[in-house]
Amino acid sequence: MRKPAWLLLSMMLVLSMFLAACSGGNNANNEPESNEPPAQEEPEKEEPQASNEPVDGGDLVIGSSGNPTLFNPLYSNDSVSSDVEALIFDGLVSSEVDGFEATTEDAMAESIEESDDGMTLTVKLREGIKFHDGEPLTADDVVFTYNIPLSEDYDGIRGDYFESLESVEKVDDLTVKFHLNKVDVQFPSVGLSFGILPEHILGDVPIAELGEHSFNTKTPIGSGPFKFVENKAGEYVKVEAFDDFYLGRPHLDTITMKIITDANAMLTQLQNRDIDFWSGVNLSDVETVEGFADEIGIKLEHGLALSYTFLGYNEANDLFKEKEVRQALTHAIDRQTIVDVIMEGKGKVADVPESPLSWAYNDDVPRFEYDPEKAKQMLADAGWEPGSDGILEKDGKRFSFEVKTNQGNKTREDIAVLLQDQFKEIGIEAKPKIMEFGALIKDINPPNRNFEALLLGWSLATDPDPSGIFHTKNIENGNNMIAYSNPELDKLMDEQLQERDKEKRKELIGKIQQQLAEDQPYTFIYYPEEYRAMPAEMQGYEFHAKNYIYKAHKWWLKPTE
Repeated sequence: MRKPAWLLLSMMLVLSMFLAACSGGNNANNEPESNEPPAQEEPEKEEPQASNEPVDGGDLVIGSSGNPTLFNPLYSNDSVSSDVEALIFDGLVSSEVDGFEATTEDAMAESIEESDDGMTLTVKLREGIKFHDGEPLTADDVVFTYNIPLSEDYDGIRGDYFESLESVEKVDDLTVKFHLNKVDVQFPSVGLSFGILPEHILGDVPIAELGEHSFNTKTPIGSGPFKFVENKAGEYVKVEAFDDFYLGRPHLDTITMKIITDANAMLTQLQNRDIDFWSGVNLSDVETVEGFADEIGIKLEHGLALSYTFLGYNEANDLFKEKEVRQALTHAIDRQTIVDVIMEGKGKVADVPESPLSWAYNDDVPRFEYDPEKAKQMLADAGWEPGSDGILEKDGKRFSFEVKTNQGNKTREDIAVLLQDQFKEIGIEAKPKIMEFGALIKDINPPNRNFEALLLGWSLATDPDPSGIFHTKNIENGNNMIAYSNPELDKLMDEQLQERDKEKRKELIGKIQQQLAEDQPYTFIYYPEEYRAMPAEMQGYEFHAKNYIYKAHKWWLKPTE
């Protein structure tokens, strides 16, 4: 960071003239007069004035516990990749920091008009938007981007967000019409938030090959506030300010996302200021960070995150097909102790796949409190009996499974060990497997689906639609990697997406949450409070419950004396 240099602009010469007097006069001390030239007084130093005006310059190093997989919003589904994409790409809409409604503020759309029947959206682009290579972004690029998931050759996992999209029409260079085949209340907020891709670069690439194209990892070009510099696998991703960003050049010069998969190493690098920013400080480390924060010049900001952590069961595995068994597993887990001890009270026990921050959150749902004796009885009723080694057996199969979670998240690693102990109490063998984040994501995504149980978290969309994760249609090539299916619930999920009355929609989503709580496709463990460490001089940062990369073009570092 550059410190301001204060330069004296003028100096004052002071001449002292003394008059002789017989008795005191002006020379009160009766000192003899000097015949030497008058001395030049030391000028008074002007104190710098505090300023809240943004200052350009500076480099920010962010610590990331996982490796990004690729940088293309239509194909990625992990949070680390999304963090980088939030810097490189920009969408037609953004989300408000409070309330999470879609807005055109600080977004590429100047305005959005919705037809009376909700079937047509007319989007007017701002003027002067450019891609990082200097080419203008126009309606052609928007049409190109949104036609990708409409293609039968599209094999990304975001397809369900575009099921209601019938066609995209260019009206003029700055105007696009989106025609829907059915009312879809999430489309204006979620569907229009995807980053726009450059047709002049990718237009000739067959869509069937787009997911594996080098653009996604080596040369991503968007229209966001920062442009891609380098992706050194396993080490860092670096971006730099885009001078021609349509909202004005970002204040920071560069942002580097440094990959640090070990939680203890992350803490050490923060303390040494090898990194400046750590989103998702491990809750067990918060007190430690608070202890050295002032000394190294960082601050902590925190709030409830728009996310939840879960234990998910692969229902393609016979162990987890019965909901009574999944309910028993939840009864075996002391989730309140997880919140109180492992998370040191910095969170809340979860019961549904929606945050208490959401307008659609339903608190009136079935709950499966910690009760290991009840869990044993439910498993016995389901035909599970102790084997010679104490592990439950049924039809010659032991109740033993692997729990995969990601390396670098100390909270999850600690929970995995606790789960092992608590499941053992009811005769179940749960074996933790800690994996590097990128390898884990590849393992669990379709078509691989190589897991038995998962300890992970979902960062939620600002719209409360749960179908992306739990609808049957998203098993084969979507985010329903646990293969959960409830046809009656599918109908409700479809219905709520077409309900334009917010209160009626809230009622439908409430019913969905009640059924998901009953079925326990996941054991919903907790809603976390998130702590983010950043430079004390960081300005322009707004705490968004979903995205820690939020309006990064406004971030700046205040000069220190």
